[in-house]
Amino acid sequence: MAQELTIKKPCDMHLHLRDDAVLNTVATLSAAWAGRAIIMPNLQPPITTADMAVAYRERILAALPEGTNFDPLMTLYLTDTTSPADIAAAKATGVVKACKLYPAGATTNSESGVTDLMKLVPTFQAMEVSCYRRCRPQPPAA
Repeated sequence: MAQELTIKKPCDMHLHLRDDAVLNTVATLSAAWAGRAIIMPNLQPPITTADMAVAYRERILAALPEGTNFDPLMTLYLTDTTSPADIAAAKATGVVKACKLYPAGATTNSESGVTDLMKLVPTFQAMEVSCYRRCRPQPPAA
């Protein structure tokens, strides 16, 4: 028996929208085929706080044609100073879904990236707790 799978609007799991004119063009083109996307935070300046992520999401949505159905899943750019409080604030927005670790100097706009993973141990622990509480399987309702 043949089976068929139809993907109506896939998710782009790694999308660079950038900003300004590039944002306007790439967001519109991406939203034409993708229903949502994980948005990379390595802008100038990078998206390092919850407030910056929310503001960038608003710019993305404003760049789309009216009536477009597209969900930008925001990420934070980790730095040596990203704190557990930054992770909690990002989670509280409801729109930040992940963090991105760029080793300093490794790729485009990564100058502010991480230079010492050990500085982020408390932040990683906060991320683990946050995800564990949110992502672990829940027992069935009795």
